[in-house]
Amino acid sequence: MAERIKADLCIIGAGSAGLSIAAGAAQMGARTVIIEAHRMGGDCLNTGCVPSKSLLAAAKVAHVMRNSVKAGIASQEPRIDFAQTQRYVHGVIETIAPHDSVERFTGLGCRVIEAPARFIDRETVVAGDLLIRARRFVIATGSHPYVPPIEGLANTPYFTNETIFENTVLPDHLIVIGAGPMGAEMAQAHRRLGARVTLLDAARLLPKDDPEAVEVVRQRLVSEGVEIIEAVEIQKVTSSGSEIIVTIREGGRERTLRGSHVLLAAGRRPNVANLGLEAAGVAHDEKRVEVDARLRTTNKRIFAAGDVIGGQQLTHVAGYHVSIVLKNALFRLPAKRTESDLPWVTYTDPELAQVGLTESSATKLHGESIRILRAEFAQNDRAQTEGTVTGFLKAVVTKRGKILGATIVGPQAGELLLPWAIAISQGHKIGVLAGLTVPYPTLSEITKRAAGSYFTPTLFSPRIRRLVRFLGVFG
Repeated sequence: MAERIKADLCIIGAGSAGLSIAAGAAQMGARTVIIEAHRMGGDCLNTGCVPSKSLLAAAKVAHVMRNSVKAGIASQEPRIDFAQTQRYVHGVIETIAPHDSVERFTGLGCRVIEAPARFIDRETVVAGDLLIRARRFVIATGSHPYVPPIEGLANTPYFTNETIFENTVLPDHLIVIGAGPMGAEMAQAHRRLGARVTLLDAARLLPKDDPEAVEVVRQRLVSEGVEIIEAVEIQKVTSSGSEIIVTIREGGRERTLRGSHVLLAAGRRPNVANLGLEAAGVAHDEKRVEVDARLRTTNKRIFAAGDVIGGQQLTHVAGYHVSIVLKNALFRLPAKRTESDLPWVTYTDPELAQVGLTESSATKLHGESIRILRAEFAQNDRAQTEGTVTGFLKAVVTKRGKILGATIVGPQAGELLLPWAIAISQGHKIGVLAGLTVPYPTLSEITKRAAGSYFTPTLFSPRIRRLVRFLGVFG
């Protein structure tokens, strides 16, 4: 007979969302079960954030070596040992892995089950030879790469984020299908490591981001030798020996690209196959598990969090879901999500970071009642000292100073975004950021400069000059 387990909370999926929910629940005294059919840590640790940023870091070293002459240091073309680069990437994964391990979560008090999970009814899951009944369940199974229906693709070898970091041979010519964050990052990383790279997209580069900021990233990629082809229709993909042939239609004309490897970066789909969601009464489609503002599915005993619910499929968004699930599932508090102030970053060089509304989305919502505040990295002394002067900060505020959004493209944009994210989430007006005392010289001064520009028209107006002269009469 199958062993029966009773729990307060049963979590399916040991990725970013599932592990954080499990850790919180167990440490708060809940009987917690976590089920994982594949690898602890999920996509972020094994095939996503950690390896991609590690590969970008290695590629940046090569880029610095090529461009050191401006600092008076002889530049040289680096000799790339791509297999060693990938060993470095996996070494980073192995260093972080214990934090997500079975041993750690067992030590926290979780029951960890390493097996596929499937609902057999609205309140029971089977995993291996175990039957788990819980007061509440959480579906946190993440997502997998979307494989577009391109003719010939099924019979052609290709990489996804799940396999690209296992490759130990530097591609001669990597063709990347999809110019979103992952496609852009991997295009730049492989180009800097010596591969020829072509980046394709049916729309445009980084389509969700501010076009002006995207143009800065585009210019850098092109200057480094990445070929970017946008608004393109991919007709078919075939292989001939070691060569991959991609046929595209661009501007009404058919064109053939020949490369050595293809990377698919065309989006993601939720991992819902074989979960028995129909038996559990959980509505879903090919893009998401359906949830309400409290992250409850159509079966109110079952929650869903992270990539599996669609939307912004980011690790920190999964982390944001954690507190909402715990408050609802354990304490029955009606916590609700709002994603209007959630930031995102593309880790190209320069980085592109966004929180809140972009200029175009703010204009659509608020019309002419907004103001755009700017500061350029070229005006930042720390950026000048480090030779990283490309890019800008653009903030969108109302005429009364309410901060609606911020876009940063430039060095360490992801780090510089934090005060803007705090200000938006806390409802602060622009004066809070303008009034900060910022250490000199730091890149963070760009925040104070942009925020301070809100007050410039008033502070240096003819009215203020007249007031100063008038007060001067009195000594």
